[in-house]
Amino acid sequence: MSDNKNIPNVDMQQVWQQDKDHHIHPWTDFSTFKESGSMILADSDNVHVIDGEGRKYLDGIGGLWCVNIGYARKEMAEAIAEQICKIPYYSSFGHHTTIPAAQLSAKLAELAPGNLNHVFYGCGGSVANDTAVRIIHFYFNQLGKTSKKKIISRIDGYHGSTYLAMSITGVKFDHIGFDIDEQLVHHISCPNPYRRPDEQSIEDFCDEKVQELEDKILQLGADNVAVFFAEPIMGAGGVIVPPEGYHKRTLDVCHKYDVLYVSDEVVTAFGRLGHMFASEDEFGIVPDMITCAKGLTSGYLPLGATILSDKIYDVISVPQADGAMFTHGYTYSGHPVSCAAANKNIEIMERENICENVKEMGAYFEAQVKTLSDLQIVGDVRGRKFMMCIENVADKKTKQLIDGDAKVGNRIADHCQERGLIVRPLAHMNVLSPPLTLTKEHIDFLVATLRESIEATTADLKAEGFL
Repeated sequence: MSDNKNIPNVDMQQVWQQDKDHHIHPWTDFSTFKESGSMILADSDNVHVIDGEGRKYLDGIGGLWCVNIGYARKEMAEAIAEQICKIPYYSSFGHHTTIPAAQLSAKLAELAPGNLNHVFYGCGGSVANDTAVRIIHFYFNQLGKTSKKKIISRIDGYHGSTYLAMSITGVKFDHIGFDIDEQLVHHISCPNPYRRPDEQSIEDFCDEKVQELEDKILQLGADNVAVFFAEPIMGAGGVIVPPEGYHKRTLDVCHKYDVLYVSDEVVTAFGRLGHMFASEDEFGIVPDMITCAKGLTSGYLPLGATILSDKIYDVISVPQADGAMFTHGYTYSGHPVSCAAANKNIEIMERENICENVKEMGAYFEAQVKTLSDLQIVGDVRGRKFMMCIENVADKKTKQLIDGDAKVGNRIADHCQERGLIVRPLAHMNVLSPPLTLTKEHIDFLVATLRESIEATTADLKAEGFL
């Protein structure tokens, strides 16, 4: 047991065993989990998490892209508790609502770009994207365009892990052993500038990727294509920042063929790039829908939202027949406690100028992480503000990857953890998405620790013959 007064007085070995025996974790590597089990996290403070033995770690991944305002904020706990004591739950089906849900909807309409003025709630990003598809299909049905059903997404795009959202997801690794709907969903290639041919200019690369979307729409038939899904910056696929102008041009292609554009801002919204929403402020587009979650409550409670334009709402809000209803929704749609958490989270972000902090500290963070480019195995450092990725390679010139058996991303993450830092391994990459409250001192520690850990990993790989 730990002597730390903030850590529950429980038998941590028993907790570890209970978890290993009964808890099925997302993205589990069963080849190691059945022996190693899980690291128990028992406490937290601002940008740090603390394990069951009292060891402290700077959280370089913000839980999972989401603890934007930092951990253990008392006023968040108070706002959540206050709402629980008022009305902890009521169904939002039909003609009932709660104060937090109504207030949050108005606030999101105010913050979202253009005329995206209508909000539908679920429990997270996967559900927000599923909802987007159902509403889009219903929208075209209402217009009599009943053949417009197909979905286009991108290889390495990530949109969730429900059946439909995972079908939309283009991360091939995540499909291994699982079924997806390959008739409904079609993928175009990833707009990753780092992996373009050496002789190809960035302008020609962008032209090629935009043309590929148009070609795919024409191949499937514009009358059959309903929607294009795109993250402003691709997150779990490796923090891919597309070429300048890519989003504006793909939006124009979609609208040319009456295809709706969904901007998946589950990661990028609520400050990660220094804006409440990145679509317009960072990339100059007003999509037809925005999906969001994660930073909406800074992960304090589950909540996701699908935000619709007036154009879509004006069609779906007309009954399709006498007595017919809009029959889509979830038990926890508009959950008042989750909405209260989101309202308080946004209030904190605005009061503390967190987006402005991201513009300043995020620029410093981005610049400091890029100093790691001099290391032998670091092939690419990419991203913006508090959303960064390090891609590790065997050869910088050819961009050849290190043998997958080396598990280079995991090795670096393990070395970081030994030194008091948590980073996310993604195959040969490491992703950084820390809380938005980092100081220069935090950033300096994070980057110095990463440097030591990459150097230690390089030495290991050489000793074992991988380099």
